[in-house]
Amino acid sequence: MIIPIRCFTCGKPISEYYEKFINEIKTNKDAKKVLNDLGIKRYCCRRMLLSHVDLIDDIMKYKR
Repeated sequence: MIIPIRCFTCGKPISEYYEKFINEIKTNKDAKKVLNDLGIKRYCCRRMLLSHVDLIDDIMKYKR
């Protein structure tokens, strides 16, 4: 739902890169190049950004 603050595997803070990553991807840039430009080198951290699915907007539609 919400991007985790830290990588589950190594503990590096990754939430600060999420908005920059999404904005660059929306402008049709290559994900590999964007991650390299942001300085994300570990494959565990790259996985966290690449595989995240933002569901908060879909869940907010429903009441308890």
